Amino acid sequence: MDVISQLEWPPLLQDPTRRRQPKPRTCGRTMVIDKGLGLHAFEDMLSTSAPYIDMIKLGFGTSPLYPADVLKHKIQMAKKAGIEILPGGTFIEVAVVQNEIAACYRMIRELGFTSLEVSDGTIELSRTRRNELIQLGIESGMTVYTEYGKKYWGSQIELDQLMETVIVDTELGASLVTIEARESGEGVGIFDATGVCRDDLLQEMMKLFPDPNRIMWEAPQKSQQVHLLKKLGLDIHLGNISPSDIMSLESLRRGLRSDTMSWEA
Repeated sequence: MDVISQLEWPPLLQDPTRRRQPKPRTCGRTMVIDKGLGLHAFEDMLSTSAPYIDMIKLGFGTSPLYPADVLKHKIQMAKKAGIEILPGGTFIEVAVVQNEIAACYRMIRELGFTSLEVSDGTIELSRTRRNELIQLGIESGMTVYTEYGKKYWGSQIELDQLMETVIVDTELGASLVTIEARESGEGVGIFDATGVCRDDLLQEMMKLFPDPNRIMWEAPQKSQQVHLLKKLGLDIHLGNISPSDIMSLESLRRGLRSDTMSWEA
């Protein structure tokens, strides 16, 4: 073994908070959105950041746009790195509209995806249909994530509806329920038109769910990540993280960036 491979930073320099869980994590999970990385860029991302990524979502309906060999290679690389990989929830919505759910789920399994996301950000899903999609995913051997919220500008969170969604989805076996914020983080869900978090709404939501471990918060902007980490703690799950922001977010989680360096272990 060469000398360089034996070098290791002192633990308190790696994680001044002393709280970061190693993978596989049960808290503080990070979901990265991939909007079309090529194989070399994907490999580069994994070579530097794989320990800090828990899930990779191939955004929107991009999955069928890849050449099949490229898509399978990306899926295999993610799995080899111990990272869950799933197609975007919008793609499942397209399958619902086109009445191709059976074929869609079959392809997801055959390609090697580990997970899928059930959402209704663009379409309307009855509670019964949502239940069916969750149960079918679980019966197919997939880890199922769900999403609450609409994608259109100015969409609001209905607290009663959110509470029912989280309770029923998780009882059916969904691992996490994601709060919609799109890839922009503006004008949707808990964020206003400028991307500022609506703390009054956040406070009401946390009264409903004092343990946030079943919730993933989409927070594509760095300011949103800092705000939610400070408000809710290091152990929250964060999604729609850009590949270029993985190391930045991990630095925030560990107190290795000025925004969170003052936190005590």
